[in-house]
Amino acid sequence: MKYFYVIGFFVLMLFDTLAQISFKYASIYAMPLTFDIPWLARVFSHPWIYGAFIGYIGAFFTWMTLLKYAPVGPAFAASHLELISVTLLSVWLFNEPLTLTKVIGAALIMIGVIFLARDESEQDTHHDHFSLHS
Repeated sequence: MKYFYVIGFFVLMLFDTLAQISFKYASIYAMPLTFDIPWLARVFSHPWIYGAFIGYIGAFFTWMTLLKYAPVGPAFAASHLELISVTLLSVWLFNEPLTLTKVIGAALIMIGVIFLARDESEQDTHHDHFSLHS
């Protein structure tokens, strides 16, 4: 079941990252914002908007599947791993600066996910230990 979680959260991160990067590219092609029919035609003529839809739909179904089986605390924390992947890809694709604040934030997200996963694992081990002796 552990591999299910690891693979599931990796897939969730991929879908979320696809959605965010696609929205960024779609927004570039959507300028200037005019909110009229030609603007809608321009937005929907670029494939990035469809990447965003696929990313969000894929993330939704992956998240629903994970929530069915994964503990909520670690699952919620791990669902934010895309913040790290989007930040790193934004540095590469959009020349956004990688600041110390972003690095610290990414490290704190990773530490939080690790601590919550370890805590959940220890609780499962503790629970299994008591159920064997009951």
